[in-house]
Amino acid sequence: MATQLDYYEVLSVTKDADNEQIKRSYRKLAMKYHPDRNPGDAEAEKRFKQCAEAYEVLADPQKRQLYDRHGHAGLRGTSGHDFSHMNAGDIFSMFDDIFGGMMGGGRRNGRGRGARRGYDLETQVQLTLDEVATGVEREIDFTRQDNCEKCSGSGVKPGSSPINCTACGGSGQVAQSGLGGMFRMVTTCPACAGQGSIIKDKCDGCRGTGRVPKKRTLSVKIPPGIHDGQAVRVPGEGEPGSRGGPRGDLHVVVRVAQHKLFTREDDHLVLQMPVSFTQAALGASVQIPTLDGYEDLAIPPGTQHGKLFRLPGKGLPNLRSGRKGELAVLLLIEIPNKLTSKQEQLLREFAETEDRHVMPESHGFWDKIKQYINQHT
Repeated sequence: MATQLDYYEVLSVTKDADNEQIKRSYRKLAMKYHPDRNPGDAEAEKRFKQCAEAYEVLADPQKRQLYDRHGHAGLRGTSGHDFSHMNAGDIFSMFDDIFGGMMGGGRRNGRGRGARRGYDLETQVQLTLDEVATGVEREIDFTRQDNCEKCSGSGVKPGSSPINCTACGGSGQVAQSGLGGMFRMVTTCPACAGQGSIIKDKCDGCRGTGRVPKKRTLSVKIPPGIHDGQAVRVPGEGEPGSRGGPRGDLHVVVRVAQHKLFTREDDHLVLQMPVSFTQAALGASVQIPTLDGYEDLAIPPGTQHGKLFRLPGKGLPNLRSGRKGELAVLLLIEIPNKLTSKQEQLLREFAETEDRHVMPESHGFWDKIKQYINQHT
């Protein structure tokens, strides 16, 4: 490998991150540091290539295992790319082929030479647990790089035209010979970035990029049962492609706010329900809060602390089947901090029926402790 990087730090993920988290983080960072979005920024281009190097290793289970066990030394002899010398467009194209367009920006689709799919975008929306239970439609505001209206996305000043690249003759590729002409390597032309043409007179609306930031508002349906961290894909709402390529997609990542009463386990909900020790001992009927209202729960006499009751169908709907999970009610027996004189008297009378010694009236247990200490000092 070209550099000695901590690949997990490069992608801002933990060592126990799953493949989906690694993909999502790489996509976000690759978009952030892509040279097209940071023209002339050498540090951003360097970070972009470092992210690609890290992703190539962590996305491959075998390479990741070697890296986790032995670090960079474990990767010696494995096939890998020298991303420091690769063109940004080629990097996107490589990962786009592997992951079926997840990254955007690299897939050619036959709509013309150099046609490329636009970049995917990512935004977030926060839901409550109640909204997860029913599903919700939300308005999403985001900003994307869109085609410049002055030049229709060409980047060329109105009334002028791009000129053929003299470095590649308009092909978008250059060939280099090595080892005395024994082999030839064809790469993307660095002068025109594979476009085959160069813009001499740039549009003053977009400074030749063909893109300007635009705000957009969409109404997005979030299905019931979605989990925190999952994303809803909105096709064709990403950035426009180049040379007639299709738009990328918008990925709306869902974040679920913590509920005051319930915790979530898959499609099930857990409620810690406090009850008094008299209710547990004598039995009672209590009202249990659910996402749909209240349910009556019968607590049998003699119920112990930590007893679990299950209410089928009172959990969250499964994202695919729609079948609801259960609500698990965990009983927690509360002991009062303060007692009235009458309550204390009644409890002492009850303790006598149990033949139990209760402080402070009985000191038998502590007398034995003192005797033991005196004997061993």
